[in-house]
Amino acid sequence: MQLVLVSGLSGSGKSIALRVLEDGGYYCVDNLPANLLMETVDFLAEAGHDRAAVSIDARSAALPALPRHIEELRARGVDCRVLYLEANSSTLLRRFSETRRRHPLAGTGKTLAEAIERERQLLAGIAPLGSRIDTSELQPRVLQNWIRDQLGLGAGTLTLLFESFSYKDGIPLDADWVLDCRMLANPHYDPQLRPFTGRDAPVIESLGRDSAVQRWLADVRELLGKWLPEIVRENRSHVTVAIGCTGGRHRSVYLAEELAKAFRGELVPTEAELARQEGRDYEPASVLLSRIKADRERQKEPRN
Repeated sequence: MQLVLVSGLSGSGKSIALRVLEDGGYYCVDNLPANLLMETVDFLAEAGHDRAAVSIDARSAALPALPRHIEELRARGVDCRVLYLEANSSTLLRRFSETRRRHPLAGTGKTLAEAIERERQLLAGIAPLGSRIDTSELQPRVLQNWIRDQLGLGAGTLTLLFESFSYKDGIPLDADWVLDCRMLANPHYDPQLRPFTGRDAPVIESLGRDSAVQRWLADVRELLGKWLPEIVRENRSHVTVAIGCTGGRHRSVYLAEELAKAFRGELVPTEAELARQEGRDYEPASVLLSRIKADRERQKEPRN
């Protein structure tokens, strides 16, 4: 079992670390009392979780016993790693001032600066146990990348979801990008095509012969291909592209299906033919995604 213990000063980014771990497939437990660590690990192992992350802060009961618990877990074969986040006092003071949150150790007669120093003292025995990350000068996105690199999580997987909708019913609330295709010829007005949907062969053949539809597909694919690398750099794990037409039955369905095929690495024959006719290069989605990955690797290389 892999276990990551996340600890450190309040305001240093422990919540960000847990979100990164959760996105990486770890079962996460926040603010666990240190005296419950052994029982929690046993429970998670019995439940079939092979990767878990636990956050323990200065308020935890039996904090001095944590180093002993870590050694016991390692002796039992648990791959236990400690991630300790910290920041300088001036940065923590600024962050608490900006968020207007109360420090966990702030009480009657104790200033914020005193609470920060008290927490630093309580965690002094935990800091040397693992990897220490000073987040004083780090933006959240940079911290996310550091944690991924530290734990070997990689950048994760970007999930692209294409969905169709009817403008009569309104724009989907989960849409990140909204694309309108109502300017394209509507099969609804063809009596022979009206009973079908964008997944049926008659509609697919009709729209596949329409040069305007194929130009729309090519333009959208180029747009996504251009900006997908930037989306990946923002550590987004999920993007929904909603395509709308009047009834949400013919055009939007067909276009959503064709774009999904393209970004699964399958060439859309009509679009590829259009690219050939116009003398443009047609890059398969699998090549595009490989290029994105290679670009991310180059970003990690040290610069002289």
